[in-house]
Amino acid sequence: MRTRLAAVVACACLAAGCKDINPQLASGESPSNIVFPANNVSYTYNLQPLFNQACALSGCHDDGAHQSALKLTTYANLMFQLPGVVVPGKPDQSTLVFRIEGRVGDRMPPTTNQLNDNQINGIRTWVAEGAKNN
Repeated sequence: MRTRLAAVVACACLAAGCKDINPQLASGESPSNIVFPANNVSYTYNLQPLFNQACALSGCHDDGAHQSALKLTTYANLMFQLPGVVVPGKPDQSTLVFRIEGRVGDRMPPTTNQLNDNQINGIRTWVAEGAKNN
């Protein structure tokens, strides 16, 4: 029950934080040119640069004052700020994965700047590999 409540709270915080204010990209483009490897995904070299370009923007998941409690500006913020956002080794229990895949609530990032399949799979792989601060 506690895990379910944590997931609900994390979903609500993810949903509240981002408004679809990013500049419009052409259909099929990603907000970033970051390409994830098939395995050994790095938080430092893959995830954080992607978050910086696609998520940690003013009015979304940066360190500024806005509705979302989730800040995607550091590993510590991602992992420890809200329980259930990332469950190491368990992408199918991680709110972050649900939201970027569009399985729970609105897909993140919002419709104008969605992540591409490689980036979504890369984040899923990073979580499955233990969500390391590497």
